[in-house]
Amino acid sequence: MNMRTPRRRGASPGAHSASSARATPERGGRRGGRGAASAPHGTCWLYGLHAVQAALENPARKLRQLLVTAEAQESLAARLEGGFPIQAVRAERAQLDALCGPDAVHQGMALLADMLTPPDLDTVLEQPGPVLVLDQVTDPRNVGAILRSAAAFGAVAVVMQDRNAPDETGTLARAASGALEIVPLIRVVNLSRVLDALKARGLWVVGLDAGGGVLDGAAFHQRRVALVLGAEGAGLRRLTREHCDEIAGLAMSSQMESLNVSNAAAVALYEMFRHR
Repeated sequence: MNMRTPRRRGASPGAHSASSARATPERGGRRGGRGAASAPHGTCWLYGLHAVQAALENPARKLRQLLVTAEAQESLAARLEGGFPIQAVRAERAQLDALCGPDAVHQGMALLADMLTPPDLDTVLEQPGPVLVLDQVTDPRNVGAILRSAAAFGAVAVVMQDRNAPDETGTLARAASGALEIVPLIRVVNLSRVLDALKARGLWVVGLDAGGGVLDGAAFHQRRVALVLGAEGAGLRRLTREHCDEIAGLAMSSQMESLNVSNAAAVALYEMFRHR
C-alpha cells in the first residue's frame, strides 16, 4: 500500500478433560484456512492461545467444541480465571494439524464457535474513538493484524465491504491475537454510503494514501476521524477516494516507498492516539 507523501524539505484442567475424541466438523461450511477442515455453516475453527482464550472469555461467543492437547490444556487452564466454560476434549497434535491446516500455528488447541454477530454502526458510534474502514483488503492476516492495532489504539470498529473481504477464520483470529473479540468487525454492502453515513455523524473521513499531505494527529485533536485504507498495490478505489474529506499519507524515509497495509494502519492509529 503506497503511503508515502511527497517529500518536504528540512480451574483444574483434569476436571474438564475427556478421553481422546475425534473432531467431526461438517463439510461445506466456510474454510478456516488453507488445508483446514470445513466448519459447519455459521461457525469457524479458532486456534492459537490468545485467540482461543479470548473467545472462551467472551460471553457473546457461542462455543461448540474445544479440542486441546494435554500440555495445552494445562497452559490454557492456568490463564482462565473462571475455568473452562465448555468441556475440553483431549486431542492429539496430529489431529489438530489436520484440522487447522499444515501452516497453522495452533499451539495445541482449537475451538469451534459460532461467528460473532456484529453490532450496527449506530451502536458502535455511541462509543468514543476512531473508526477504521478497509477498502477491499483481502488478506485475512492483514485484517487480523489491523484488528489488533485497532484494539491497542482505541478504535471502536473496523468496517469493510462484505464483497472482496476475508471471512472470519482461524487465520484472521490468530493474527488478531484476541482482538476479534474486542473490536467489532462490521461488514457492509456499500462502502461509499457508509462513508457518507460517518460524515453525517460528524466524523472526518481521511483516506490514507499517497497524493495528499502528511497525516498529523494534532490537526484532528478536536475531530473524530474515520481512517480509510485501501488494498496493497491498488490503494483506494476512485469512488472511495471521492467520498473522503481529505487524503493523507505517512511521513516516511525516502529509502522506503510504502508499508504493508496493516503496518500503515498501526502507524496511522498511533499518530491519532498520541494526540488524543
